[in-house]
Order: sequence, then structure tokens, then C-alpha cells
Amino acid sequence: MTSNPQTKPQANPGPTGVHPTAVVDPRATLAEDVSVGPYAVVEGPVLLGRGCVLHAHATVLGHTVFGEGNHVFPGAVIGAEPQDLKHAGEVTRLEIGDHNRFREHVTVHAGTLAGGSVTTIGSHGLFMVGCHVAHDCRVGNRVVLANHVLLAGHIQVGDGAVMNGASACHHFTTVGRLAYVGGLSRITQDVHPFTVVEGHPARVRGANTVGMRRAGFDPETVSRVKRAIYAIFLSDKETTAEAMTRIEAESGDDACIAELIRSVRASEAGRQGRAAETARRVR
Repeated sequence: MTSNPQTKPQANPGPTGVHPTAVVDPRATLAEDVSVGPYAVVEGPVLLGRGCVLHAHATVLGHTVFGEGNHVFPGAVIGAEPQDLKHAGEVTRLEIGDHNRFREHVTVHAGTLAGGSVTTIGSHGLFMVGCHVAHDCRVGNRVVLANHVLLAGHIQVGDGAVMNGASACHHFTTVGRLAYVGGLSRITQDVHPFTVVEGHPARVRGANTVGMRRAGFDPETVSRVKRAIYAIFLSDKETTAEAMTRIEAESGDDACIAELIRSVRASEAGRQGRAAETARRVR
């Protein structure tokens, strides 16, 4: 995600936007209303869109592109090179949308060649204290990562997903849209859309009905998804395959049911319950 095309950044921002103790690389491009606080560091060809705020002691590095209205809080390090032993200094990127908040000591790393060279984060996300987004992750819009959530490399997180404190994801896992992950959970397999998972290792506990209602889904859709999740994951009356076949026949063109079943089948077709493992490149 790149900045809004209407953004007109200036390479030499006015002195009122940059604190005298901040260090801003001359290669960086800052919109005219960007604020850079005391002792903050901008290093490399960073692009900061309109209304971005780097609070005191924030650090932004490398080939990082911010959209509009992002806040980076003290101690956060955004755009550092990946923690991957295969990385040999190649130029890779981090692309961030609009209106995200990266709280204290959050770390987000750029991509690797093996993962497509880019890590991406959508818009309107909240990344709480100490959480980590590793190389080549794809994080959607309105995602919440609570304190000390850990995303390993190559993880995909769908729009509206919530991960609670100190939960951790194995690399190449997928966390589906509007999924809800309980605190301290160990995620080693895909988390399917609209589900609530929790545990060590995590397993499905129910449907994220609260999240779906808050996202504007009508009660009938929420009820259908809830019944489908119960039948597929929590009932012993049918096998998973039998439940999905029956639910597909009964649900017609329900897009949420189709999304749920696609996710389950993709994980089953993947490796060790992770659909994205099928695209993994081993060097």
C-alpha cells in the first residue's frame, strides 16, 4: 500500500515539523505536515505521508512507505531489515496504509527476496506495546494486535482480525477475516475466518459473533455462520467433510459460508494445516 496519490510530500520539511534533536536522512521524503519528535530517527529513503507523527525516540528505517495519519510511538522500530539468516542485504520494502498506530516498542520488518521483497500493512490498525510483525507478512485493515503478539514470517492476517496479548503465530499461517485469537494462544495452523480460537495449541472454541455484529453483518448471516462453525469444528455428529458438503448445499450463495469453507479446504490441502506452506520456497 502506498500513500494517497494526492499527497504532495516535500523532501525538506519546514523546521516546525521536525524537532531539533531528531535525525532525518536527506534521502527521506516527508509531507509538509509530518511531525518528527525529539530524538526520533528517520534513516534511508523513507516516505512519510500527510499527517504522520513520529513521537519521541521513534525509529523508521529503510525503504518504508507510510500513507497518511500514521503514529509511531516511543521506542518503536519500523522498517528494519528482516531477521532471516538468508537475507544478504538485498533492497526490500515495507508498505503501510493510513491511520495506523504503532505503540511503544513495536517492531515491523521489511520483506525478503524469497517472500516477494515486501511486508504490507493495511489501514486503521492498532499494534499495541511490544508486538512484532516479521518479514513478508501481509496484514489487512482494522487489525488489532494486542501487547506482545508475535507474527513470524510470511503470515497473512485478514481484515478485522483481533489477536490478544502474547499470542504467537507459526510462520506461513493464515489468520482469517474477523477471526478472534485468545491471549497466550499458540497458533500453529490456520485460523479460519469468523472463528474464535484459544489454547496451547489453539483450537476453535466458537464463532466471533460479536465481531461480526460490530462489522455490520445482519443477524441471519451471523446465525448461519455460527451454526456452520459449530457443525464443522465442534459437533461429533458428522465428519468435517460431511458437514461442509451439507452446509454448502443448504447455504446457497452465502458469501461468508463460502469464505469459511474455502479456508478450511485450503488448509486441508496445504501442509500441516497451513495453506500458505504450499507456496513456500526453501533455499
